[in-house]
Amino acid sequence: MRKLTSGDLKELGLLKHYRIIRKWACKTNNLNDAELELLIYLDAMDMFTKDDFIKGTYSFSWDNRRWNKLLKQGWIIVWRKRNHTTQKYHIYKVSYKCKQLISRMYRIMLGEEDMPNKKIRKK
Repeated sequence: MRKLTSGDLKELGLLKHYRIIRKWACKTNNLNDAELELLIYLDAMDMFTKDDFIKGTYSFSWDNRRWNKLLKQGWIIVWRKRNHTTQKYHIYKVSYKCKQLISRMYRIMLGEEDMPNKKIRKK
């Protein structure tokens, strides 16, 4: 398998429409930019603890309610609950809904799927 280079990524135009795709994803899923980018970071980790989440937020403006919002809206789920004896903390992972959104963003960036352009009706 050939290793990707920076030239390969530039040739693909992977980041060409990233901003537009990010804005679309945020608007259609009631997320802000920092939340979406944090979910992308956590998705790359596969499984994580709340401490990993806190470390991931160092590059974003701090929002104390971000963790609870992502949990409540189903973007992050508990993979293994703690039991107060052998497991001292919960282990989390991003939800199926989150994985689908990130995969769709990648497909759009690679040109495998078109960017949705219909106006969304608010209810």
